[in-house]
Amino acid sequence: MSLKVSTLSNGLRVISDPMPGLETAAVGVWVDTGARHETVAENGISHVLEHMAFKGTEKRTALEIAEVIEAVGGHLNAYTSRDQTAYFARVLKADVPLAVDILGDILQHSSFDDEELGREKEVIVQEIGQTHDTPDDIIFDHLQETAYPNQPLGRSILGTSSKVRGFGRDTIAGYMKKRYLASKMVLSASGAIDHDELVRLAEQAFIELPTNGATNMERAIYKGGEFLEGRDLEQIHFALSVPGVAYGDDDFYTSQILSGLLGGGMSSRLFQELRERRGLCYSVFSFASSFADTGLFTVYAGTGEDQIDELSTVLADELLRATGSILDAEVDRAKAQHKAAMLMGQESPASRSEVYARQMLIFNRIIPAAETVANIDAVSAARVQDLAGRLFTGIAPTIAAIGPLKSATSFGNMSQKLN
Repeated sequence: MSLKVSTLSNGLRVISDPMPGLETAAVGVWVDTGARHETVAENGISHVLEHMAFKGTEKRTALEIAEVIEAVGGHLNAYTSRDQTAYFARVLKADVPLAVDILGDILQHSSFDDEELGREKEVIVQEIGQTHDTPDDIIFDHLQETAYPNQPLGRSILGTSSKVRGFGRDTIAGYMKKRYLASKMVLSASGAIDHDELVRLAEQAFIELPTNGATNMERAIYKGGEFLEGRDLEQIHFALSVPGVAYGDDDFYTSQILSGLLGGGMSSRLFQELRERRGLCYSVFSFASSFADTGLFTVYAGTGEDQIDELSTVLADELLRATGSILDAEVDRAKAQHKAAMLMGQESPASRSEVYARQMLIFNRIIPAAETVANIDAVSAARVQDLAGRLFTGIAPTIAAIGPLKSATSFGNMSQKLN
């Protein structure tokens, strides 16, 4: 592995991942701060900050930030999740210094101009409205909130329109100073990269990062329950979650394999039983999401008003069936899918830089691909079946449904089966 990691004097970690033969590079900064680090009053501020970072600095206007990167054919983007915020660029080899300089500029010298802030807050309000108008998107926010009520991990990443409109310049700047600490950030680059040069650029571009601030995170406590919203739609969007596993759990890879064989593709159990054999839905899938201290195992399906009762019953039966009948062949198939997805991602500089940055923030080290493959290969049918038994029995599930729900719609029978 040609990966190199250096830690600057202020605590910022720098990861370089040279990929011979490439003429481009992916360069980004990942911050160990997201929606779950916010207080009730701050809900949505991480996302607002992510937007405002591109809206002007002490030396560049918002237009100049866009023009200078696009003038060299580059691309800038960002995202906010519940546990992290990321800012990244894709550029040609010669323009890596420019990318690092822009990232350092927006993460230390953002001006948070009142006029720009006013406009961007309204853009975010439109984003919130669009999300609420997209049932197969907003349902996961409702699911998360129901699983972790009145907790940071359960609150929406976007926040509410009223909260967003209420954030002022000083509040946003104060949050950035408090949370964007050098020791909680990673600069990661893959592709046409030289480590010594990257470190030199980082030392110049990120010298003003704060080193002291807030690092606390409220531990999540799973509660569960039901969220039902009647809407005049063609379909009912249905999702179910049970407590899953954290990143560092011994069964992390086991949960990924369980998700793959249950709802990870056209050969998966849920796809075959719910769609192919019974025609109860068009879309059905599962995924296992993990956090530092907890996780959720989730299944989603979109179905008709007349099919929801049968779908929920069959779904519960399939989850319970997994607790007593996992075959080696389907485990091997899910393992092959997981390894292929991971190894295919190794061919993308953007994917590699993100994976390494997230690993450094979560595990404080880079996990070699060979180690990941070995961990996947170590998953057995017995381990998958054992995990299924622990996930799908003896726990109150979290259920969310949006659509043409009957007045008497209830998922009590499904909950009783799993509880």
